[in-house]
Formats: sequence, C-alpha cells, structure tokens
Amino acid sequence: MSKSLFYCSTLPTSTQVALKCAGYETVDDLAGASAENLCNELGINIADSRALINMTQAPKEVLMSQSVASLAQASVSTCTYTAVNKILGGGLPRGHILEISGPPGSFKESLVCDFVRTFVEADEEVICADMQNMTSPDAISELLKGSSTTSRDLISYTRLHTLPDLLIFLHNLSEIRPKTGLLILNSISFGFQSHPDLSPSRRTAMLEKIRQTLLQACVSKNLTIIATSQMATKMLNLDGSAATFDTGARAVMVPQLGPTYLPPGRSYRLIVVPGSRATGVVRLFASPGGQQRQDNSPREEYVLVRANDHYVYSS
Repeated sequence: MSKSLFYCSTLPTSTQVALKCAGYETVDDLAGASAENLCNELGINIADSRALINMTQAPKEVLMSQSVASLAQASVSTCTYTAVNKILGGGLPRGHILEISGPPGSFKESLVCDFVRTFVEADEEVICADMQNMTSPDAISELLKGSSTTSRDLISYTRLHTLPDLLIFLHNLSEIRPKTGLLILNSISFGFQSHPDLSPSRRTAMLEKIRQTLLQACVSKNLTIIATSQMATKMLNLDGSAATFDTGARAVMVPQLGPTYLPPGRSYRLIVVPGSRATGVVRLFASPGGQQRQDNSPREEYVLVRANDHYVYSS
C-alpha cells in the first residue's frame, strides 16, 4: 500500500492542512508533481514545497548507456493530432492519465484510436474497455489496416455493461500482463449515469476507490490510461462560483464525472469543443500542475478533413 503523507511527522502543520484540503492523501498522489506547481496549488511557500517533494519522491535512476533526451522521448506518447500534442506539452507522459471529454460527434473516439495505434506500433499491448459501444473491434481493425496480424493480436477488447462490471474490471487491474502499455476506459461516465439512484456519499466513495486503483496501476505498472467522458452542464454565478439552475447567471459545459476519480498529480483533462463539423478547439481543463479555470484554460485550434466517409486530422 502507498504510504500516507501524514505519517511524515516533519511536515509543517500548514502543509498538512493544505494537502488535505487539496485531496492529497498518499505519497503516490504526489508522483510527477513539481515544487513550483505544488507551491501554486497548495498556497505554500516554495521552500516548504521543495521540502515536500524531497521528502516524498525518491530519486529516479538513469541508465548511463542512454542519454537523458532519449529517455525523455521514450517516456512520452504522441498522436497525429498536433493540437493535442502541443497542448499536452509535447505528448502524453507514460504512466499518466488523459481524460478526453466532448459532446457527441466530437473526435474523442478517433483520438483514442490514434493513441491505440501508437502503442501497438511500439509492440505494446492495449486493453480497450468500452461501456457504451462507442469504439467497436471492427473500427480498431480498420485503423490497423495494413498492420501485421501480430499487431492486431496486441489489442484486447471488452464490453462493460454496468457499473459493477467496471468496478470488478478495475479490481482485477493488478493482474494485467507486463507488456500492457495502454488502458482505454471508453465512456467511463456512462456507468455512473446509468445509476442515478446512487447516494452522493456512495458515489464519492466509488470514485475515490477508482482513483486509488488507477494511481496504483500508473505507478506500479507504468500503465498509461486514457478515459473518455460525456459533458454535463454546470451553472455559475457572475463571479464564477457554483450555482443552481434557479440562481445561476450562466451555464458552462464540464466533464461529467468531475475530478474525484483522477489522481491529481498524474492526470490531464482535455475538452474537445467543436466549432463546426470540421473545426474547433481543444482545451486543457486540468493538468498535473493543478485545476485550470474554465475561462482561461490553454487551448489549441484544430481542423479536420473528410476522407473515406469520415473526418481525420489535417496536419
């Protein structure tokens, strides 16, 4: 089990309070975080932030036979969507989580398939768990047309019909094969959407359990995880604070599940915002550095072109 942050008795009380308020509980929650980002997110001074990093993150060994540049390159996965690579700072780091949210008809499933191709071409196994039949085995096979039969054998596809199915699947995640590099959780929000009878406390407990499981897989297996999610309407007051449908001054679209199920130090949250059928922007709603504001989140424009009866990225 991951060591609790609060077993570190030398942490200042103010730092412990800030960590609890931000939702950090274990040493693994801080994996990948930088002193500067923690300083901004927690509101602590830079000296305390650096001390926290030094106390909780063990130094990584570097193989002398490889250059630092080559190691950095190998630890990042890229796709053919330049706007996505750019907004992620060059690509998706291995052992991290990318949540892709967008309305129906956006290219989030195409983006997922593109990352699948990247891992398969690197001879790594991929597990696709689909909760809403949004990406079929035929679509994946079409994507890999021209690849060897061996490449197609690297992909495992499973349908999860209910929320209990999802929880059981994640419970067994520790048993995945060592060669598995990518896990796809397609339409992860659908399982919760189909159980509106869940009490808020039960829902939160389930999401927190999922967060712990995903974090453990990222840290212990160096597993990269991509989840897709639907959007939900959130009402805001004029000052940006949360409101109800009766009191709110404006509405914004946000990822349906919220951030509870995502380890904050390992997760990127990407929103696809179509402007038309072939154009739009991708927005970085949150990153391992902390939550982004809805109104000033980083964004990149994209353009799609029509090819073979569907839209693909225009480089």
